[in-house]
Order: sequence, then C-alpha cells, then structure tokens
Amino acid sequence: MKNLQDTTTLLNGVNMPGFGLGVWQVKEGNEVVNSVKYAIKAGYKSIDTAAAYKNEAGVGQAIKETGVPREELFITTKVWNADQGYESTLTAFEQSTKKLGVDYVDLYLIHWPVAGKYKDTWKALEKLYKDGKVRAIGVSNFHQHHLEDLLADAEITPMVNQIELHPLLTQVELREFCKSIGMKVEAWSPLGSGKILDNPVIKEVAEKYNKTVAQVILRWDIQHDIITIPKSTKENRIIENADVFDFELSAEDMAKIDGLNKNERTGPDPDNFNF
Repeated sequence: MKNLQDTTTLLNGVNMPGFGLGVWQVKEGNEVVNSVKYAIKAGYKSIDTAAAYKNEAGVGQAIKETGVPREELFITTKVWNADQGYESTLTAFEQSTKKLGVDYVDLYLIHWPVAGKYKDTWKALEKLYKDGKVRAIGVSNFHQHHLEDLLADAEITPMVNQIELHPLLTQVELREFCKSIGMKVEAWSPLGSGKILDNPVIKEVAEKYNKTVAQVILRWDIQHDIITIPKSTKENRIIENADVFDFELSAEDMAKIDGLNKNERTGPDPDNFNF
C-alpha cells in the first residue's frame, strides 16, 4: 500500500481498501455521523460497522451527507449472533441495508462463530452473494477449527476473516492458515483498544521514525498485509492514523514488534463467549 486509497484483492477479484475506519463503540447519532464524515473527508474509502454496534443508520446518514458516490466507498457490516440462521440472516441483512440506506453491501461478515448456527448463516451469505446483494462475504472471530468446519460444507470460501489482532496478539498461525486458503486477514482493535499505546518497545521505534505509537502499529499491519480499521471519533486522530504511507519499518523493527506477542486478548476468545 502506497496511500489510503490502495486496495488488496480478495479471493473473488474484488478490491478492498487495506485501511479503513472502524466504528465499534462509536455512539449512534452525531458521534458516528461526524466520525464517518471526518474519515471520508480525509480520504478514507472503507467504513466498518455491524448490526451489533447499533450505529448503521448514522453511518448511512454520514455517507448520504458527504455526497460521495456509493461505488467509491467500501461498506462492511455484520450479522449479529441473535440473528444467525438461514432465514433470520436474510432478514437481518435487509434491515442492515435499510438502516445504511444502501442497495448493496461491499462485505458482509458473520460476527461470531455461534455453534450450531454459523453453517446455516453462511448458506444465507452465499445466497446474498449469488444474488448480487453483497460484493464479498467473510467471517469475523473465527479460529482455524471454525474455518475448517465451515469449509467442509461451504460452496464459497470466506474472503475475509476479521479478528482481534495487534502486537500483543499476533495470531501468526491463524494468519498463515488464512493465507493458505486465499483469505485476507483484517484486524479489529489494531491498537489493542488503546492498551498498547504506552508500550516502551513500540515507543522507542516510534521515536526513531518520528511517528506516534499508533502510526507504527498501523504501519506494522500494512507491512504484514493485514487489513486494518482503527477507530477514532476525533478528526485530528482519524487524519493522524492514516498518515502512515511516508515511512517504512525496517525488517529489524518489524521483528521487534513481532516479538511482543503474548497471546493477550482485550476481547473475548472465540472459543468461549456467551452472547
């Protein structure tokens, strides 16, 4: 990636921006509307939301108000756990597109691997894809064993796996498995929900490049071919987060950051969640 508009090619040939805005925990109403507008004004093309975030309507309002042509943007949303299953997923999708005010979604994901449900949910995603309502389909928070189970019956291989991924949780084995089947990996909470912004090792690297810790982490994502979607509600931070295309981390500094892994999660383990 050389700039904010650069894309990575998914398994089906669709081009997805490698950098976007995540709106998890961004409040519906002015907060999310302004965040999305700041991002689009700064040149972002990719916006990642979900039914569970309860801010799809605000994302849709912001898109409408910016006046940017729909086809220039890449919109991701996700089906929530309570809506999983075949028919209920199709209904949930219609509700999401209505809230977003769009005719199609660029990427639709299964939010979590709900046992006994995600295979039927995947069949619904395959239908939406075949019907042209979604340009690409994928999953979120799937471990390798979930993916292997899904692939045993899937007609279409998921194109993206969006997972918690940051320097304290590098998920190397899962990333390698995804790569082996042609799936792209996308990082949610790439900054560890803010918990690694005072990491001394990354601070030292950041000083060397005259960059912020956040910028170094996001650059690390880019150089690992990880799609990244940092969240912020502040215009200056949204602009700053994307200012990562004028430097390159050395192999030595990449390895230093790789070495910080502790398999430490800020969110739930996909093998052990109860929602």
